[in-house]
Amino acid sequence: MTRVDALVVGGGPVGIHLAALLAQAGLDVRVWEARPTPALLSRAIGIHAPALDAFDRLGVAGEMVAEAVLVRTGIAVGPHGELGRVSFAGVSTAHPYVAALPQWRTEAILARRLAALAPDALDRGVTLTGLDADPVDLPGGVVRATGQDADGAAVEVTAPLVIGADGTRGAVRGLLGIGVDERPLPDRFLMGDAPDRTGGGADAVITLHPDGVVESFPLPGGRRRFVVGVRAGERDGDPAALIARAVAARTGHPVSAAELDPVSGFGVRRRLARRMVAGRGLLIGDAAHEISPIGGQGMNLGWLDADALAPILVDAVRARRGVPDPARLARWERDRLASARRAAVQSEINTALGRPVRGLTRLVRDAGLRAVLASPAAAGLASVYAMGRDAGARVR
Repeated sequence: MTRVDALVVGGGPVGIHLAALLAQAGLDVRVWEARPTPALLSRAIGIHAPALDAFDRLGVAGEMVAEAVLVRTGIAVGPHGELGRVSFAGVSTAHPYVAALPQWRTEAILARRLAALAPDALDRGVTLTGLDADPVDLPGGVVRATGQDADGAAVEVTAPLVIGADGTRGAVRGLLGIGVDERPLPDRFLMGDAPDRTGGGADAVITLHPDGVVESFPLPGGRRRFVVGVRAGERDGDPAALIARAVAARTGHPVSAAELDPVSGFGVRRRLARRMVAGRGLLIGDAAHEISPIGGQGMNLGWLDADALAPILVDAVRARRGVPDPARLARWERDRLASARRAAVQSEINTALGRPVRGLTRLVRDAGLRAVLASPAAAGLASVYAMGRDAGARVR
C-alpha cells in the first residue's frame, strides 16, 4: 500500500492547485481524479487579484496573465444608456484587473506545474470508494483510502490526511459525514461564447434590462462570454437561439446562434458545508461551498482555501506531527467558512440585481446604482467584487 504525506481527492483546478503547493514545499502528495482526461470546461473564467497573488507564489501567474484578457473596468448599462462603471485599478498593485481565462486553460497550466514538481502525483481515472480513518489523536495514525482505477483494479493509499476537492457531488464529504445547508434560488441562466462584435473590448459589461440581465465578458481569441438570465417561459427551446435573441433584444448587439459554442445552462443555489474539517479529513472548493456563479467568486474561493491551507499542512509534516495544529486548523476553518458565507451573500445580491423588474422598481434600482457608481463607494464595490476583502487575500 502506497503511503504519502497527503491525498487530495479531486484533480480539478482547486485540487491541483493545493497539490502543487504541497509538492513545491517538498511533500509527497497524491491526487485522485475520477475523470480519465481533463474536461475542456470554460464555465469559470475570472481570476481575481488574490488568486493571482497565490499563483505568483506557485510561479504560474505570469503565464495565466499572458494568455488572459485583463479586465480593468466593469460597466453597468440600463435600457437608456450607461449607469456607471467600476475600475479595478485600486484592488491590487501587482494585479489591478480581473484575468479572464477559460477554466480548462487555467487547469492545464496548474497541471503542468504539478507535473514539473511531482511527475507521478496526479492519478487520472481513479474513483474514491472508501475511507477508513484512525482517530486524529492516535500517534502515527492515517487515513486508508480505497479506490478503483479506470480498468476496475483496486487502488489503495494511506496518508495522515485526506483533502476533498471533488466538487459538489464528490464522495469525500459524505464519507466524512459532513452535512450541508442548502438553499435553492429561483434564477436560471443560459451561457455561451461567440465571436465578439460588441465593441466592448476588454471591458466587462452588465446590461440590466427589464426582461433580465445580460452579462458579457471578453475572452482570449477575440471571443466573448454571454450570460443571459431567462424566465420560466423562456427555458424551453434551442438554448443557442434563446441566447442570441436575448442578447440582441436587450443589448442591441447581434449574436449568431450558430456561432455560440459552447452553450450551457445553470441554476443557482447556496450550498455550504457545516464543517470543513472532520478528523483526518478536510474539504476545500466546491466540496465545501457552492455559491451563485454570478460575480465569478466560486472557483477563486477554492483557490484561496488551498492557499491558506497549504502552509498549515506543510508545517505539520515538517514537524512530524502527522496532523496540523488544532488551533491553526480551527482558525482556517472559521475564516474560510466566513469567507464562503460573505461570498454567497455577495453573489446573491449580484443575482438579485439582475432579475427582471419594471416600472418604479426598475427606476429606483437604476437610480441607486447610478448614485453608488458615481460615488467614492465605487472603489469599495470593486474591492468586494474582486475579493480583496476575503480572509485569505494577501493582495499586493
